[in-house]
Amino acid sequence: MKSAIVLAAGKGTRMKSSINKVMHEVLGKPMIGHVISRLEKLNVDNIVVVVGHQSDQIETYLQQRVTYAMQQPQLGTGHAVMQAQELKNVGGQTLILYGDCPLVQIETMSKLFEVNNGKALTVLTAILEDPGQYGRIVRDELGNVVKIVEFKDCDEHQRKIKEINTGIYCVDNDLLFKHLDDISNDNVQNEYYITDLIEIFNHNGYDIQGLPVLDVNEVMGINDRIDLAKATAWLQNRINTEWMRNGVTFIDPKSTYIEEDVVIGEDTILYPNVYIQKGSVIGKSNTILPHTFIVSSIIGDFNTIDSSRITDSRIHDNVKIGPFAHLRNGTVVESKNRIGNFVEFKNSRIGFDSRCAHLTYIGDADIGSKVNLGCGVVTVNYDGKNKFKTIVKDGAFIGSNVNLIAPITIGKDAVVAAGTTANMDVEDGELAIGRARQENKVNYGFKYKNK
Repeated sequence: MKSAIVLAAGKGTRMKSSINKVMHEVLGKPMIGHVISRLEKLNVDNIVVVVGHQSDQIETYLQQRVTYAMQQPQLGTGHAVMQAQELKNVGGQTLILYGDCPLVQIETMSKLFEVNNGKALTVLTAILEDPGQYGRIVRDELGNVVKIVEFKDCDEHQRKIKEINTGIYCVDNDLLFKHLDDISNDNVQNEYYITDLIEIFNHNGYDIQGLPVLDVNEVMGINDRIDLAKATAWLQNRINTEWMRNGVTFIDPKSTYIEEDVVIGEDTILYPNVYIQKGSVIGKSNTILPHTFIVSSIIGDFNTIDSSRITDSRIHDNVKIGPFAHLRNGTVVESKNRIGNFVEFKNSRIGFDSRCAHLTYIGDADIGSKVNLGCGVVTVNYDGKNKFKTIVKDGAFIGSNVNLIAPITIGKDAVVAAGTTANMDVEDGELAIGRARQENKVNYGFKYKNK
């Protein structure tokens, strides 16, 4: 049985924000969201989040993914762990970590469970060239952790120790709840500290291990906006490096923003200032040019996307999009399409090998295959109260500056002449013209110009 206690009750006053500290985002996801997602991927059986200050924000975000324990008032880390009483009899191992440490990787969490299996307690440690004023890890000759000594209490020898306590632990759950009540608040702050478990466990003869983290940045705690920026940069670099190892080309990794849950196929090229977010899936051999945003979308293979925004949409294969196209709200672009500059699609589908080159709005529409949509075409889908659907069947040709007033159907191989405002259906093969007859006034231009 694997359990986890995530401490997230503090105020985080240094963030200077009305938002709960652990709800500030790193690469598009709240800090605590990163922690919980990794625990879920690790198939942890029980996750208890200890909340306090602004608990409603955390509970609204996480909802029923976890259970909650209230710490009120906040009397230290040991006191926080004491609130997770529902884990008292579940057995197994329990991971204790923090909601404001979003960089701890799933591999590190897994290693803690693995190393601590059959043991009493494992401390996640970090080895620093300059350990500063962090608490030092003191080991015996066998390598077991004997105690954690706060910097102010270190003697000259202990201050030379470079291994420090991260505050993250994996502990035998039965022993944890057997000895939690042994933690005392007999200190200057009158608080209960989880670090006291080390001394308590040693006093009872339990072996305590220390597991050094491979990358000390993983255990970075975030206390202010500067830390937030550092964490974002570290995670961005880690994600981008991993994709480069997997066959994705980054023209400038530092200016390319890829969130954690994104998937990218090999031989895709990402130019600077590309943003791929919210679980988007990008296929292979795509070229995504600068200033493109792809959010919650699926992109197929062999596409070129130039300076465009694609949200909640699906693009199939061999499609050219942009520059400055906007696809949103469930739009589907079938293969071999051309969606050009300053074109917007909303809640629409455009079929195989169709064209919509420029300056067009298509909303709530189903466009067939091999359709041409001329410059300035507008589906007039809203009457002020309701949205209506436009259907354009295969092979139709819609001329420039055409208004299609929905609900309307344009038949197969039909033609709608340029400048037409169409407000009734056009049958298969028909030509629709709906514009005023042109009249030319002889010499009027000269008279107007010389007036």
